[in-house]
Amino acid sequence: QLQLVESGGGLVQPGGSLTLSCAASGFTRDVYAIGWFRQAPGKEREGVSCISSIGFTTYYVESVKGRFAISRDNAKNMVYLQMNSLKPDDTGVYYCAADPQMAPDYCSGAPYDYDHWGQGTQVTVSS
Repeated sequence: QLQLVESGGGLVQPGGSLTLSCAASGFTRDVYAIGWFRQAPGKEREGVSCISSIGFTTYYVESVKGRFAISRDNAKNMVYLQMNSLKPDDTGVYYCAADPQMAPDYCSGAPYDYDHWGQGTQVTVSS
């Protein structure tokens, strides 16, 4: 059974940092593209970052460039999103999503390109 589990969310003050983790299991392929998405109340789900299955291609939405960093450890089936200099606008439920069908050095920031989703983890940036 394909499963993605996010962790690491929480409440943090503006300027603080969090590291989100996405644990993947049950995939028939060893590697797959992973995307991080977020959804704030009343807003559409937004692509935040993604990383290709072999890790050479990454993407960041403009608003997080220079502050967030995505990485993966394929030996552990883990993907991480390091979030620094957090702002109130970063608040939302963060989801990781996987697609085993993408080309090895490609990933997408579009939610409709992903078939498998985790349950999400809440990130709240507030003083």
